[in-house]
Amino acid sequence: LKVRVVRSSPPSSQFKATFQESYQVYKRYQMVVHKDPPDKPTINQVRLVPVSFEDPQFKSSFNQSATLFAKYQMSVHKDTPSDCGENEFTRFLCDSPLEVEHVPDGPECGYGSFHQQYWLDGKIIAVGVIDILPYCVSSVYLYYDPDFSFLSLGVYSALR
Repeated sequence: LKVRVVRSSPPSSQFKATFQESYQVYKRYQMVVHKDPPDKPTINQVRLVPVSFEDPQFKSSFNQSATLFAKYQMSVHKDTPSDCGENEFTRFLCDSPLEVEHVPDGPECGYGSFHQQYWLDGKIIAVGVIDILPYCVSSVYLYYDPDFSFLSLGVYSALR
């Protein structure tokens, strides 16, 4: 048995070289020990999108995100359709007082508000609204498609 300590942040060359193998061990562990389904979202199915109507990814996924938000709010929180329309969605989860900031020693995506979108088969099944700040990541809100509640996406998002 050989044990290595491999720096993950910032990612070392060893981390990058062994990432896929490590991920496969993790995925198998999760399926066997925690009974996770094999189709639980993977890192390739998660997109970090800046909350900005200037961003093409944000604009192109806005309607799908807003529709998912309404479905979640009505199913989980029993909101009425008028409580979770596009205006309410925008006010609650898109309008942020944070300004985007890119600094040389900061994360590649910069600081600011983001929607962490979880995609499965070409459709958004969950969105984690997060703020990336200089010394922390703040989870603002998570909403998901209730049809996928068996994936425990809230737990997965918090751990991620």
